[in-house]
Amino acid sequence: MIVRIATAQYDISFLENWQAYENKIERWVAKAAAQDARILLFPEYASMELASLFGPDIYSSLSKQLAAMQSLHEDYISLFQTLARKYQCIIQSGTFPVNVDAGIYRNRAYLFMPDGRFDYQDKLIMTRFENEQWLIKGGNELKCFDTDYGKIAINICYDSEFPLLARKQVEAGCTVILVPSCTDTLAGYHRVKIGCQARALENQCYVVQASLVGNAAWSEAVDINIGAAAIYTPVDRGFPDNGILAIGTINAVQWVIAEISPNGCATVREQGQVFNYRDWPLQYTHISNVQ
Repeated sequence: MIVRIATAQYDISFLENWQAYENKIERWVAKAAAQDARILLFPEYASMELASLFGPDIYSSLSKQLAAMQSLHEDYISLFQTLARKYQCIIQSGTFPVNVDAGIYRNRAYLFMPDGRFDYQDKLIMTRFENEQWLIKGGNELKCFDTDYGKIAINICYDSEFPLLARKQVEAGCTVILVPSCTDTLAGYHRVKIGCQARALENQCYVVQASLVGNAAWSEAVDINIGAAAIYTPVDRGFPDNGILAIGTINAVQWVIAEISPNGCATVREQGQVFNYRDWPLQYTHISNVQ
């Protein structure tokens, strides 16, 4: 089984109205679909450009923009549902901050299916900015999603830097991990990149990173964005020697598209030069006497 996957280096816009947002998102989806991509990944907090639809007193306030964006939540879901059906693809739409209780927000990554179904993964571990300034709370459930291309998981940005999360997902059968990311420094981008490559190496699976790019001086939340999208692989026979199937030009606005073979993960786990996935439990047998 081979499928083309597209991961976005997506730029923040200042939007005139909701229709401008719809038009922009459909242009992106149509461009990837025209290149036969069937799995599409957008970056973390790509939805924050929607704050520009409100006045400066809203989009310049970290708390007010979260509250205001809830009025667009249902339209956001409907848009991506419609596009997933229309273009017959799986869309991970990046993340949207969702009010789950009075004043409590979670950073939520929706996954939209071609038949209209959708589900989500909440970010589990918050960065300092999310914890200390934005007051967004972590979720409490780790999921895997059944698709026509096997089981897919989502690690939202910082979550990709914690190996036990991805490990639980691959042990549940996932061979593709999607990582929508948003980083405002080159160091931050490389932290996520290194995490993605490490997860692909140790689990012998695909890890796909999307990055928010460009500057939005008007935004208190996503004013500076640095990164590159990429598709990372096991580092073994049948895969690139450096574990990088495709990677974009840093800070460019573009899709990064490549063919992946989820079934190839099972093959390399059984016939690879090394057995990182299989040998994971062996590390525990050597640390019992650590003081």
